Amino acid sequence: MHVQIVLFDGFDPLDVVAPYEVLYAGGTASDGAVTVELVSAEGPREVVGGTGGLALRATAALDPERADVVLVPGASGRVGEPGEVPEEEAGAGERRDEFVPVLLARTLTTGLPALLKRAMDDPEVTVAAVCGGSLVLAMAGLLEGRHATTHHLGLDMLDATGARAIRARVVDDGDLITGAGVTSGLDLGLYLLERGPGPRIAHAIEELFAHERRGTVWSARGPAPAAL
Repeated sequence: MHVQIVLFDGFDPLDVVAPYEVLYAGGTASDGAVTVELVSAEGPREVVGGTGGLALRATAALDPERADVVLVPGASGRVGEPGEVPEEEAGAGERRDEFVPVLLARTLTTGLPALLKRAMDDPEVTVAAVCGGSLVLAMAGLLEGRHATTHHLGLDMLDATGARAIRARVVDDGDLITGAGVTSGLDLGLYLLERGPGPRIAHAIEELFAHERRGTVWSARGPAPAAL
């Protein structure tokens, strides 16, 4: 199982590093059955995240034909809508963090949406997303009618794009796997290991990282619950 984790300007570092470490460790525990790399739509480059200018290096271009899983992170910045914080609050020359919706929307001006569409259209590729990564897919028009989750502050926005927003930690919609808030990248990474090399590998990494997965992975399979 080869996983490509996408970097874009303003990405949230934890959305990337949490699943990266889980999947990398899973590769070690499975004798190389899982491999993972950081990519960008533009190819190899240093990509600056949205948390304190922390940068990571993409070592290759996003290429869905080489990937079994393409994982999209969210962005890190101010929460809310642009204009909520008066400009005069920032001192002269002070670098202000951008708003998360702006960072996510900016991905639509790059080559990323076309590459993600290729991944979504390929039945052999699973597309995964953490936090605002679901909104990147949704704003690109790729989640209409699909079950997905994102950070709780973005669920209404997800619904507005035509996706079927689910309030759950991890949502399994077949070849689309999404995680909620930023730390859910750990749970999503472990679930990808469970679906890939298997539950015993996932459990070993869960123990190694001293992290207990939270909640039930939501899926549309089975009967709908009666009113409680």
